[in-house]
Order: sequence, then C-alpha cells, then structure tokens
Amino acid sequence: MSADHGDTFRHHDSSHGSAGERPLVWLPIPPEEIDGLPCDLEYAHWDGGPGFPTDPARCVFYCVPYMKSVEVCVRPLSAMTNLRVVQTLTAGIDHMKPALADLAPGVRLCNARGVHDASTAELALTLILASLRGVPDFVRGQDAEEWRSGFRPALADKSVLIVGYGAIGSAIEDRLVPFECERVARVARSPRTTERGLVHPIDELPRLLPDADVVVLVTPLTETTRGLAGADFLASMKDGALLVNVARGPVVDTKALLAEVETGRLRAALDVTDPEPLPAGHPLWHAPGVLITPHVGGPSSAFLPRAKRLLRDQLTRFANGESLRHLVATTG
Repeated sequence: MSADHGDTFRHHDSSHGSAGERPLVWLPIPPEEIDGLPCDLEYAHWDGGPGFPTDPARCVFYCVPYMKSVEVCVRPLSAMTNLRVVQTLTAGIDHMKPALADLAPGVRLCNARGVHDASTAELALTLILASLRGVPDFVRGQDAEEWRSGFRPALADKSVLIVGYGAIGSAIEDRLVPFECERVARVARSPRTTERGLVHPIDELPRLLPDADVVVLVTPLTETTRGLAGADFLASMKDGALLVNVARGPVVDTKALLAEVETGRLRAALDVTDPEPLPAGHPLWHAPGVLITPHVGGPSSAFLPRAKRLLRDQLTRFANGESLRHLVATTG
C-alpha cells in the first residue's frame, strides 16, 4: 500500500479463497460470528483499528464501523477505488454523506433502517417516563438518603407528538399504546395515512405543537431539520411540556433550549446533544428539568442480532445481484 494512505494493512487469510478470487467485504463484526453469509464473497474484519486488514482498493462492500468517529469511518474511503456499496449500521447517515462527493459514480449508500427501532424506541419511552415521574430526582434523593415523595405527572392522559414518523417513530408509537395517552400525533416530511391515522406534514408543526404535552424528536439530521427545534418551535410548545430528543443533537438549537429550561417553562430529556459529547462545564449538564443520556439509543443487547440479520440479508442480495434494501443515496 502506498505511503500516502497513511495506514498499513496485514494479509487477510480468508477461508473463502485467495486474494482477488471473490469480491471483498469489510465488516466491523467478525464474519465468523454472522451465520449464513454467502460463501461466494471474501470477508475481512475491520472495526476502525489503526491498521487495515487488506488493501482497501480491493474492498467492494464497506460496512462502516459502529460508534466510531467520523474521521475513523471515512479514513479508508479514499483508497477504496473499487467500492460499490457503503453500508452503515446506523439509521442516520449524516456522518457519511459528505464523504460521498469524493467517491466514484455509482457507489450506493445504505442505512440500517430497522436495526435500532426496538432499542431507540425503548429509550424514548424510558426518557419520557423517567422525566415525567421524576426518577432523576429520586436517584439524587437515594444518594442523599432522602425520602422525596409527592405527586408527579403521569404519561396517562397526555398528548404526545412524534416528529419524524419513520420506522423508529412508528416503533415509539407501538410502545405508547398501553400507556393510555389521550392522543398521539405524527409528523413527517410529507403527509400520508397509516393504520394508526394521519401523518401530518412538517409545515403543520406550528398548529400541532401547542397541544402536545410531550414532543419526541426522531427525525434524521438534514439541512432542513438542522435547528428545527429552535426558538420559534420551542416557544410554540405549551408551558410545562417535555421535549425528548432521540434524533441528532443539532436538530435542537441548544441556546434556545437553555433559554426555555432555565426559566422552568419547558423540560427536556436528551439522548443526543449539540455539542456531542457534551463537555464538562456545559450549562446543559445542570439545567433544571433536563435529563441527559450519552447517546445510548442504539447500543443495547438488541443491536447485534438485528445488525447481523441486516448484513446477512444485504450481502446475500449483493452476491445474487439483487436490489439492496434501505438505499438512501447513489454517487454521481
């Protein structure tokens, strides 16, 4: 490998055949741990380490390492001159999309729709319930050996607004069903009708926000949604409402949110922040009524089984020359 790539690679002794005989796939999960992978492909394991497992120029299908920095994820791309598919293990692809401009035409980018639905929806419900019922205050009370009793809001009889009604948004609504909410409203980029009812277009947010007790953000990060929950959005929310962000940090204007929570008018439960990771000393850490988790919507025991199923299906399709699922962009 030429020195200008800045990395070394070690020979990959694949059981699928000698180098060059089969299309090469880079996986962040050891291939021997994924049952049912097509045997007419060659596999190399790379999870973002300093060395590359093979010459990146041989890779045709690149599955991006999970929970690694953008710099790590895009590092081999410039050397992947024969690349045909980039597969993320995240539903969001904002960290990879800028790198597409430097790839050859025809490279397909696929996301991991479905992999994080259960885990992220669970966390969204956890954040809603913990925030409404005051669980953080109970934990602090336990640490201080104080019995902090009293009435707290329930999710029952509340109105919930889901902003970003894709697979994860739908999974969140599935889990809201037994909680006796007064109503659930849904917002997406464009209107449609589902089995559960109408999905409103995003331009109806100003009308819907004032009626919501809980607003859940689960929209992808795009130029349209960046700063979506800004000063006007937050000002439209009713007094005492709870904002839950399980999308991406920059969907919320942090300065505008701080202005609202510091007065006590709104509360927030955030799995993602802007900036992220949230640095020590940032005012969000100690803002009143704010619950923060460190971007843990996806990484749970639910991740690996679903990620393996996705990769097995996608690679079988790829090996058979079939259409790939969850295609979100093609270069060129």
